[in-house]
Amino acid sequence: MTRTKRGYIARRRRTKMGSFASNFRGAHSKLTRTKAQRTKKALASAHRDRGRQKRNFRRLWITRINAVIRENKALQNYSRLIHNLYKGQLLLNRKILAQVAILNRNCLYMISNEIIHNIKYIRTNSPEFS
Repeated sequence: MTRTKRGYIARRRRTKMGSFASNFRGAHSKLTRTKAQRTKKALASAHRDRGRQKRNFRRLWITRINAVIRENKALQNYSRLIHNLYKGQLLLNRKILAQVAILNRNCLYMISNEIIHNIKYIRTNSPEFS
């Protein structure tokens, strides 16, 4: 049987994989099979952790907002603040609220107090609440 020469296709595939795995250490960057396994695992982890990162940041923002709101001692917590924001039709996302909470706490206190007063005003002057 004659010998089959694989040509450039396999080499091209290996070099493409090698460019991805070039910063791996040891055999993970040298040997073709382990390079393929590590690359596959790295891509799977990156895909999984993109969703996890969003989740973790949202948890962080909620924790920061809750901590600052509870310091105010206005008998309000994160849950009530978000509920009042939606009732007052003020659409601020949690990322912006967390930045305001860190950089300027008084501004967040003003927002929460203003929303509370507006909702009380709406309740007393609206015919559907009477």
